[in-house]
Amino acid sequence: MKFTNIDGGLLLTECKNFDPFVSCECGQCFRFEKISDSEYELFACGRRLSIRSAENGWYFSDIDEREFRASFLPYFDLDRDYGEIIDSFSGDAAISKAAVSGGGIRIFRQDPWETIVSFIISANNNIPRIKKIINSLCRLLGEESNGFYSFPTPEAILNAGLDGLAPIKAGFRTKYIIDAASRVVSGEVDLDRIAVCGYDAALAELKRIKGIGDKVANCVLLFGFGYYEAFPVDVWVKRVIGKYYDDSFDPRSLGKYAGIAQQYLFYYERSILGSDGE
Repeated sequence: MKFTNIDGGLLLTECKNFDPFVSCECGQCFRFEKISDSEYELFACGRRLSIRSAENGWYFSDIDEREFRASFLPYFDLDRDYGEIIDSFSGDAAISKAAVSGGGIRIFRQDPWETIVSFIISANNNIPRIKKIINSLCRLLGEESNGFYSFPTPEAILNAGLDGLAPIKAGFRTKYIIDAASRVVSGEVDLDRIAVCGYDAALAELKRIKGIGDKVANCVLLFGFGYYEAFPVDVWVKRVIGKYYDDSFDPRSLGKYAGIAQQYLFYYERSILGSDGE
């Protein structure tokens, strides 16, 4: 990995298995905008980050190496050897093939609270509407700085109440967002405890929140807490399992990086095969 400071920004080169555009589009995060085929804006780590594709790498505007290393190196999970992870799945033909297309995917280490609310909103929803609701929520209750709106705290959401959240038009999900805020503020659901208590206990803890079942809980554990063994199953992943595996398939057989395998399979089935009719 090589960093070069250029024109007030940072050029990242010599970084294998990293494509922030593909990573944004694989269903794990919602606070991003595609500006063009060569530029995205990502809202993370308390700021807006412009990302442009560059020859042999990626250019990040208005950021220096120190800030990038402190905030976005862990956010993009760039210290992990994804090439080694891909090699560990060499005996699985489906994952190996999917990783050819999705090998640039990295699991973003997102804010746990934001991830909980985002995936509650994602239930029975489509990505454009999910993004619209989340953006509305941030503009309604987040703090503004230079045109960037932070994700609102549990306290801000709880204080707003059901009526206060009406403008975001989240429908039946609103009461689940309020329930999540209430349990986090009271300490009944402890995010620090979830981060360290182990996968099974963390899954059970999250499912205490109304509106969170196995699928949403696994998304939150994978994308918000770094439980890489979490394997969210939605309609696309069910299709993958039925297509490439038999009835005895158990995600636990994929080991401690099952969630990364899931992202390769999900992206390949939805974005590659789903778009070309294969």
